Amino acid sequence: MVWLKHTPAPRDGIAAVVRPGPEAEPVRGERRINRVLVAVRGLLSYAVSTGEASRGVLGQIYELADSRGLPAEATGEDAGLFYRLRPVHTLREPVADVDRAADAELVAMFLACRSARDRLVVLLLGRAGLRRGQAAGLRRSDVHLLPDSRTLGCAYPGAHAHVRRRENSNGAWSKSRHDWVAPLDFLTVSAFDLYYEERHRLLGEGGSDFLLVNLFRGPLGAPMSPEAIGELFERLRVRAGLGRRVGPHMARRAFGSNVADAGGTPDEVQALLGHRSPDSSGPYRFPDPGRVRAAADRVPTPRVFGGREDR
Repeated sequence: MVWLKHTPAPRDGIAAVVRPGPEAEPVRGERRINRVLVAVRGLLSYAVSTGEASRGVLGQIYELADSRGLPAEATGEDAGLFYRLRPVHTLREPVADVDRAADAELVAMFLACRSARDRLVVLLLGRAGLRRGQAAGLRRSDVHLLPDSRTLGCAYPGAHAHVRRRENSNGAWSKSRHDWVAPLDFLTVSAFDLYYEERHRLLGEGGSDFLLVNLFRGPLGAPMSPEAIGELFERLRVRAGLGRRVGPHMARRAFGSNVADAGGTPDEVQALLGHRSPDSSGPYRFPDPGRVRAAADRVPTPRVFGGREDR
């Protein structure tokens, strides 16, 4: 593990110089090292199963453990004692702090946009809660902006977008394995109108069936990639003068938090974010400090029982 942490990958066939020591900068983090070790253990286990390596190798990479150290969710309904193989070599990964984008930050980035397309991208992530891969993978046929779309064969009420997982030429990919529907509010619908007018003015009837396409750099009309959305957010952050990085996923977390702050129930937050499990929506809820303060103030003061204050 020390070798993985401090040894750079060779470049042009030349091995890099290892510089160990207390002040040496690691070239790989804990998460990356653990992923490499998973691949190595799988390769060695396969070698043992095919007879290419001795069975004693397993004793060097695994130790025998039982189920008593596992959480209740991992033991199943039987909750009986069973034995398992636990990796010997693993590193504790630091817990990364996650945050949401503040409403003022999203407004500043929205005002810093120089095109209707860029404003639509900000709203799709910040007001519809899409991931950047889901927004980049939308087709024009996925968007229904009519109050009633039953004539299109869709019974979902109001304006909405269908989020579907499929292979896309621009590398866009929906993390959700199931298809789901993202409702669109009046502000996002208005942004669609302005974007369609801008797209038709610049491209005419050309361009692909993808919703978001290149309008200002080549190849014109080609689908916008998820990486381009990340670059757009970085440009908007700089242009708006924000003092920290505000990524696309922070806009999605802001949407989930705003739904909860507006009185949305957990199942509503789950549905609007396209999650299958209710537990998946937990990291997207950042309660507003004012709402938390109000909840604390609603706790009643101690009552007086029997002529004296209950303590």
